[in-house]
Amino acid sequence: MNEPEARATGPAAADRRTTVSETAAPGAKNAGDAPVTQDTVEAAVRAQLTKALGGVRGMVEAAVPTIGFTLTYVLSDRLKAALAVGVVAAVVLLVIRVVQRSTPQFVLNSLMGIGIAAFFALRSGKAEDAFLPGILYNAVYAGGMTLSVLVRWPVVGFIIGSVTGDPTAWRSDPGIVRLCSRLTLILIVPCAVRVIVQYPLYLAGQVGWLGATKIALGWPLQVAALAAMVWVLARGRTPLQGTPPA
Repeated sequence: MNEPEARATGPAAADRRTTVSETAAPGAKNAGDAPVTQDTVEAAVRAQLTKALGGVRGMVEAAVPTIGFTLTYVLSDRLKAALAVGVVAAVVLLVIRVVQRSTPQFVLNSLMGIGIAAFFALRSGKAEDAFLPGILYNAVYAGGMTLSVLVRWPVVGFIIGSVTGDPTAWRSDPGIVRLCSRLTLILIVPCAVRVIVQYPLYLAGQVGWLGATKIALGWPLQVAALAAMVWVLARGRTPLQGTPPA
């Protein structure tokens, strides 16, 4: 569904498209860097969201520590052993990334998550508390995104700002604000579903079901939300600021 990326090869192409650097940091372009170009808001948002998901490998790396923790606890009923398995799994994945000299971003996220979960669980001595940080995170995230839509500063709008170089110029176009509001609402759904499903399980101390739902409502639900966003994005072609319509 993604529109093909185009590379600017001359003045004519430069007039038709807005070039977006692969990194947002000023001065990040090097002689060997290849620019990424998008000519519509929809293409820019799709590119940024796809990058954020980390692909299939990122999904696996996010799930493995949780699977290790949950299975170990359900089979042994030993909290410290289960946490150790989760941490070791994340560390092994990190070492593999380092050896392969690939970006460790998603493994580090996973390692940080299991570290926070271990802190909560060890402090209380209850395995279900390992899932509490994730529930709280999703609740806060959903609330923050909902507020951003209500005040007409939808979170997805800042993705537009990151690729145009102006973090707030997108608000001058009501069409872009509406598009970003719809996309932000779609992102709220997975967070809200996780809280609605997992919080009662947390109160009931159902560790096995908490682990299963964390995995099932993790990347699979996020991918479903992305698919919905792609469908919305595929229906329109809103030019990026400074890019004249074809």
